[in-house]
Amino acid sequence: MPVEIIPSADEAFHPLYLAGIEHFNVCDFFEAHETWEELWTEYRGPSRKFYQGLIQAAVALHHFGNGNTRGARKVYQTSRAYLSEYPSNYLRLNLVKFLNAFEQCFAEVLASKEEIPQIDIVPDLIPEIHLETVSSDS
Repeated sequence: MPVEIIPSADEAFHPLYLAGIEHFNVCDFFEAHETWEELWTEYRGPSRKFYQGLIQAAVALHHFGNGNTRGARKVYQTSRAYLSEYPSNYLRLNLVKFLNAFEQCFAEVLASKEEIPQIDIVPDLIPEIHLETVSSDS
């Protein structure tokens, strides 16, 4: 059962951002993609490419889990390109930790010289998204 993510009282997140995270963390990558895409489609602010990067991360993991390593590798690269444009902690997501875990999950696929490597995703290496709490010690 997904754990509800509640932002601090002084910070409100779009409900679709949080819903996408819940889908992502239970490995329902298709639904995470659909949820974030609904947000991204209408959104025109500074987080647009961030949301697109999350969508691409979900798509990459969906492809990888379904054995489409060629597609997974391609979408992995676009996801990283979008997300790397943002600060190391964006919308309370530690992008350094997330991207490191994402890279570890894809390490074997990225290292393969085969056009379509036959590699299974390792469940223990699938990244999760956990929003960091904001410290009031400033």
